[in-house]
Amino acid sequence: MTARVPRPYLPSRIAAAAALLLTVQLGGCASMGDGMLSGAFVDPSIYDLSDCPQLEAERKRLQTRTAELQGLIDKAQTGTAGSVVGEVAYRNDYISTRAQAKLADEQWQKSKCVASVPPPAPAPAAPAKRSRGH
Repeated sequence: MTARVPRPYLPSRIAAAAALLLTVQLGGCASMGDGMLSGAFVDPSIYDLSDCPQLEAERKRLQTRTAELQGLIDKAQTGTAGSVVGEVAYRNDYISTRAQAKLADEQWQKSKCVASVPPPAPAPAAPAKRSRGH
């Protein structure tokens, strides 16, 4: 009878190779950025019928969302395997939001929109005077 030699390191080597392959593949996604393909899944005519007030609100919303996603990506990178988590969880949404913002900005310029000036803050009300006696 021949004794078989166990291979205890084979599963861990496979896992290490898979992790390395995943990291390399996700690194390619990170370099995609705002290139030509970043807007591939965004409808280029999405803002064609929008008027200036609608565009202004949408641009503010997209700016807020982009900043929120960037914050989440930055926060994820501080943890264990954070760059992988940030890429998987947030990068596609970030790229799509940036592409939408670019389209909204292009329509804003095409429509020659001007940012609205926020109304002045109302002056604080003067305290009511109390009359004495009556």
